[in-house]
Amino acid sequence: MYDFKKGEVVLINKPATWTSFDIVNSFRYFIKSKLALGKLKVGHAGTLDPLATGLLLVCTGPFTKRIIEFTDYDKEYTGTIMLGATTASFDSEQPIDQTYPTAHITKELLIAAAKKQTGTIQQVPPVFSAVKIDGKHAYEYARKDKELIMPPKEITISEFELTRIALPEVDFRIVCSKGTYIRAIARDFGEDLGSGAYITSLCRTRIGPFHLKDAWELNALKEALLVEKLPANETGPIGEQGSGIII
Repeated sequence: MYDFKKGEVVLINKPATWTSFDIVNSFRYFIKSKLALGKLKVGHAGTLDPLATGLLLVCTGPFTKRIIEFTDYDKEYTGTIMLGATTASFDSEQPIDQTYPTAHITKELLIAAAKKQTGTIQQVPPVFSAVKIDGKHAYEYARKDKELIMPPKEITISEFELTRIALPEVDFRIVCSKGTYIRAIARDFGEDLGSGAYITSLCRTRIGPFHLKDAWELNALKEALLVEKLPANETGPIGEQGSGIII
């Protein structure tokens, strides 16, 4: 069995609608109740939005002290931006609140807008976010329709690639620094196009040296730990079978 008490970093493929804390709580309960490990620290490095999917690093035992180190890594995301409309959360969690024209948008405008978002920029986080304002998360105010002034922060977008253009949809690949909100990139991208935009799908594919292709589906990991009894120096089946690696 893996030595979770000694410390492990587990790569999990988070499904849509699950929060990052849902994954942590489920895994913590599993190793406590099914593996009889008792009280054990479990945490994650880098929150994913509930509707987002992809790579989540779950740390156990002493490795929870390395969460800040892992959070500092750059991240890679892929996803889809819908042009011509906005939502309050800049993703599909909230309903469309306004529509905008898209007939004027050309490939050249799209490329120019992506270029404008590339580099070191000042980004205003979404009000539907976990940013702390006076001791509360911003989303707590937003869900009560309270107006907030969100202070901008410096981020770096090192790559913003448009991988598919099928208006009003645009697929992308983004590599960015910690603290970047992809939903805010979509918001600003739409504004730069003289339109609106929001995220319809989002997947985190990499955190520093860790890749989604090496991540476990949570249920597959639980089954491996209970049934397969994998040795500590081996990995589970990877790739299409949806398993991965623990280091």
